[in-house]
Amino acid sequence: MKTNFLLLTVILLLFSNCAVIRPGEAGVKQTLGKFSDKVITEGTVVYNPFISKIVKESTQTNNIKLVLSLPSKEGLSVDSEISILYRLEQNKIPSVLENLGQEYEDIITSVFRSASSDVCAKFFAKDMHSGMRSTIEEEIKIKMEENLLKQAEGIELIAVLMKSIRLPRGLANSIEEKLQAEQDAMRMEFVIQQAKLEAERKIIDAKGERDAQIILATGLTPEIIKIKSIDAFNRLSASPNSKIIITDGKTPMLINPNE
Repeated sequence: MKTNFLLLTVILLLFSNCAVIRPGEAGVKQTLGKFSDKVITEGTVVYNPFISKIVKESTQTNNIKLVLSLPSKEGLSVDSEISILYRLEQNKIPSVLENLGQEYEDIITSVFRSASSDVCAKFFAKDMHSGMRSTIEEEIKIKMEENLLKQAEGIELIAVLMKSIRLPRGLANSIEEKLQAEQDAMRMEFVIQQAKLEAERKIIDAKGERDAQIILATGLTPEIIKIKSIDAFNRLSASPNSKIIITDGKTPMLINPNE
């Protein structure tokens, strides 16, 4: 009995193997070429190595990097470094492997090439180097999602990023010159606007001074002059300095002997 048990254990060990599924991974058992619908998460799984194997795939965000020449509306080629961020949906990994195989990244790359050509051909080269870039990226992503969905479910596109855009030299120089001209025009417009505001300020000041003179000229009657003189006399008389008062008996005039 004991001998039979040991023999059975040896046979099981010879005809079995184990795989460890780590965090951020998912495993699918493939038996005689057929993928199981069950997704294996973290832990250890035992399988028969003669007829089966465990295919492990990452469930984290992955990055495909490409360097491509993208076509533009005017027929130019724009060099760009591309990042395609994607993630496999854990419960749909068997479908991805069954329909696309383990080289599914090649499919994603091919889909990107097709989608980017269709989308970029609708935009001018300068758009890829301006605020339109995010619009182009989003349109490529949407186009890719449509094409991938026709082939298999389970690939979640997170973002398509166009980096290090390199325009043709002549076009790049033209854009730089145009931007410089626009900045110069904006700077000149600012200077002119400031000059206009300063001129308006001076006109307002001049009008205010003129109006004040008119008011004083029309309002200085002998009675007002007499009242103001008395008021000035009262305020100056409070000063400790010596003064000489000259008056015609009606309106006093103060003279400071120290001056």
